[in-house]
Amino acid sequence: MQIGVIGYNKSSSIQIRQTTLSLAYEVGKNIAKRNAILISGGLGGVMESSCKGAKDQGGFTIGIIPHEDFSQANDYCDAVICTGIGMSRDFIVANSSDGIISVGGGVGTLIELCVGYMTKKPMVAIKNSGGVSDIYGGKFLDERNRILIETRKDPVSAVEYILSKTRTRSSF
Repeated sequence: MQIGVIGYNKSSSIQIRQTTLSLAYEVGKNIAKRNAILISGGLGGVMESSCKGAKDQGGFTIGIIPHEDFSQANDYCDAVICTGIGMSRDFIVANSSDGIISVGGGVGTLIELCVGYMTKKPMVAIKNSGGVSDIYGGKFLDERNRILIETRKDPVSAVEYILSKTRTRSSF
């Protein structure tokens, strides 16, 4: 099982709240507790906090970065995929995930949610984490009503929801 964690990048111009980073850490920790693989964009902010949470729990993380150089990834990525395609890598993050958990986030996160929406991936936005997670959580992205972006108050129930909605896959 591969769960994508998406959200704010620390290099963005938005100041990330510590509570958002703490939620991301707990999401990563709970993904690892359930023996799932964490997939992220591999950079800072929510991506780094979730990867750190997973690593602290003994989990496995994959960072799919927009750069050509491995050194750009955060220190908590076990495997780094250097795409060299810039923000187009958002499509790879979403398509490589069996389900997606959104913690805060800006336009890059919204792109990943849109890809998840078009491919009908189960998605959860953590309530009160900020950004597009708060704006789009509990909604459909258009009138086709392909899949609802669910909301959960806490990381444990978000991970449980994704696991309950995705097909069984071998863990690492």
